[in-house]
Amino acid sequence: MTVSPALNPASDGVSPHAGAFLVRKAGVLGAGTMGSRIAAHLANAGVPVILLDIPAPSGPRSGIAAQALENLKKSKPAAFFDAAFASRISIGNFDDDLAMLAGCDWVIEAVAENLEIKRTLLAKVAPHLGPHAVFTTNTSGLPITSIAAEQPAEFRRRWFGTHFFNPPRYMRLVEIIPTPEADPAVVEAISHFSDLRLGKDVVFARDTPNFIANRIGVYIMLEAVRLMQSEDLTIEEVDALTGTAIGWPRTGTFRLADLVGIDVMVHVAANFPRRSAVDEAQMAVPQFVSAMLERKWLGDKTKRGFYRKERDSEGKEARFALDWKTLEYKPASRPKLPSLEMAKNEERLPERIRTLLAADVKRDKAARFHWRLLTALWNYAADCLPEIADNAASVDRAMRAGFNWQMGPFQLWDAAGAPETVARMKAAGDRVSPVVERLLAAGAASWYRNGGRECFDLASGAYRPIERPEGIARIADFRESHGVVKQNAGASLVDLGDGVACLDLHSKKNAIGEDIVRLVAEVLRPDSDAVRNFEAFVISGDAENFSVGANLMQLLLSEQEGEWDEVDFAVRAFQKMTAAIKFCPRPVVAAPFGFCFGGGAEIALHAVRRQVHAELYMGLVETGVGLLPAGGGCKEMTLRAMDAATAVREGGRGESVEIMEALKKTFETIAMAKVSASAVEARRLGLLSPGDRITMNRDRLIADAKELAREMADCGYAPPLPRTDIPAPGENVLATLKLGAHIMREGEFISDHDVKVANKVAHVLCGGAITPGTPVSEQYFLDLEREGFLSLCGEKKTLERIAYTLKNGKPLRN
Repeated sequence: MTVSPALNPASDGVSPHAGAFLVRKAGVLGAGTMGSRIAAHLANAGVPVILLDIPAPSGPRSGIAAQALENLKKSKPAAFFDAAFASRISIGNFDDDLAMLAGCDWVIEAVAENLEIKRTLLAKVAPHLGPHAVFTTNTSGLPITSIAAEQPAEFRRRWFGTHFFNPPRYMRLVEIIPTPEADPAVVEAISHFSDLRLGKDVVFARDTPNFIANRIGVYIMLEAVRLMQSEDLTIEEVDALTGTAIGWPRTGTFRLADLVGIDVMVHVAANFPRRSAVDEAQMAVPQFVSAMLERKWLGDKTKRGFYRKERDSEGKEARFALDWKTLEYKPASRPKLPSLEMAKNEERLPERIRTLLAADVKRDKAARFHWRLLTALWNYAADCLPEIADNAASVDRAMRAGFNWQMGPFQLWDAAGAPETVARMKAAGDRVSPVVERLLAAGAASWYRNGGRECFDLASGAYRPIERPEGIARIADFRESHGVVKQNAGASLVDLGDGVACLDLHSKKNAIGEDIVRLVAEVLRPDSDAVRNFEAFVISGDAENFSVGANLMQLLLSEQEGEWDEVDFAVRAFQKMTAAIKFCPRPVVAAPFGFCFGGGAEIALHAVRRQVHAELYMGLVETGVGLLPAGGGCKEMTLRAMDAATAVREGGRGESVEIMEALKKTFETIAMAKVSASAVEARRLGLLSPGDRITMNRDRLIADAKELAREMADCGYAPPLPRTDIPAPGENVLATLKLGAHIMREGEFISDHDVKVANKVAHVLCGGAITPGTPVSEQYFLDLEREGFLSLCGEKKTLERIAYTLKNGKPLRN
């Protein structure tokens, strides 16, 4: 439950929750890649952190930790939500500064994977900790119980494993590994904090080598390498076969290994249990990979791995792929595999899996690869299940959160059909795991049932409900429990219960087209049935991103056909929709996440409040395709700038210099198509208001937004009235903004068309070339937006930008 927009100790608008474990100060031991980034993410959550490492052999004593902190400030992707958060980390070393750990509520050990080093450090640190401090290890390979075996019983009650995934800010998984002696209440407290404040998907694992995600993930990566060799495939082909086609990240197998580090992958493989010759064969590192390690071809960090990048004679960057037979690089190619092309026609993953497995394995080596890979995955996951986790659901969650799979291994098996695939395996004389035999012998036909809410339990031989913490929910859960009130192809109105409904955006990539515009406007109309029947609304979605913006393809087709009346009608309809959001008699809370571009940002800007995910990449990006925000985005940003300037002077109007500075910032944000790198930065760009709240855990966003909407309704919400007395910034500010664009052009930072677009944006923001202070209305700004948008639509270079972006997925600077 959200109780405040403030985070302890600094006010970042991140929402803590009732009953949250209070971590007032944390310590991280080890300033390597993992340790330093764990420290950074604790700082993101508002926690002061002590980061310690060994004394430097030369220079300042705490030089190693100091350099780690400097590296964090420059890391890509960014480790901090805001660069200023680096000030929350204090550095030191193990010899001089252990006293700094006094008062730490949670200390995380992340030093080298060496048992004696860890044991020595624990003995050294323990006397400096308070009696209630929790101490956990981030080890991924050593037995957690053995690390603290020499510590007293009271210490071991507060000792267990917390295994983060790199980079900790972005990877959702944390595996919590309780020891037999760990106090369950302490384990639950850290689990609760990791969920609510760090935004983690917490999965409980057993104290076995590599726990869950690395155990399954690295095994299947090595299996993919072996199958590549036996099927005579290329590295590019395997990456295509192990990417989005089967619901895994587009990096596939080898691009992922380059990102993680080939040495890291081999190190994890070395930790696997080897109880038989079969285990040894499964975990053996292929000879060509060993040769790569000898040559220090470790992936991205050494700029050579399974891929490398080079610039050609024209300075363009080109990717080269390794030929695993010769260890020579060749230009990377786009594989053409018939079964893969066929499966692309299926949008949903379960149908895609079934299509891939239905291909002829005798004639299609890609089909043979998929069959052998997936059956190996299923057998291995089933074999490991009793050892590594309490149930199949934990394994699936770990793989979804730790490796970004769309479905875990047991979900994939259900999609393919467990009875059918087992029968096929037996018919081919292939091995079948005894664990799945137990499932089928119990009369079960799948690992999950009842819409995925129950999972088969091996111990009892029956299905058990999957437990989830209160507040964890997606819109799909409410669809099943409360139902859909109204829907079309792009959006649905879903009952969230307690008098709150959600407008669920679910078009392809959540691009905003006519269907979304129509449903939102209909639902939020003052005299609609929805407004009569519900007391508050949330706008959000269950997809990977909130919205990529307006449907550019629809716009491009209309422009190419010269259907200007249609374009004008579409802009007016969009403006009516955003007005319906802003002036709805019921409170409307936007809950954006991920990409929130263009029209998606305009939807969020018009809501009365925003409950956003911490990983919010928000921006009015229309200038990137040669247009300007015309759904009220320029208007709302102008109003915010004017209000901010006014607020500078207590109770009075802002002076011209204050208005100028506020509008310059807004102009830069829109004209340069700035996109926030986090929700915290979105607030700094003026895209979020000070009272907007931030949710750290994506799976809690809907519950938090619902709570905020309900809270506003309970307070006797009254909608705002359209403003008619806005003092226009006018011609003086307009001249200054245009001068800024001219100077940028003179410096060759922007093109002539960029100047034309920027001047249009400036014209709208300033209310045109009118006398400063002239009172104008919101509708006046909307009319200027529409006129500017339509004029830019007729520009040849704008059409070129739109077409290029649609084709290449990135902007054209022409």
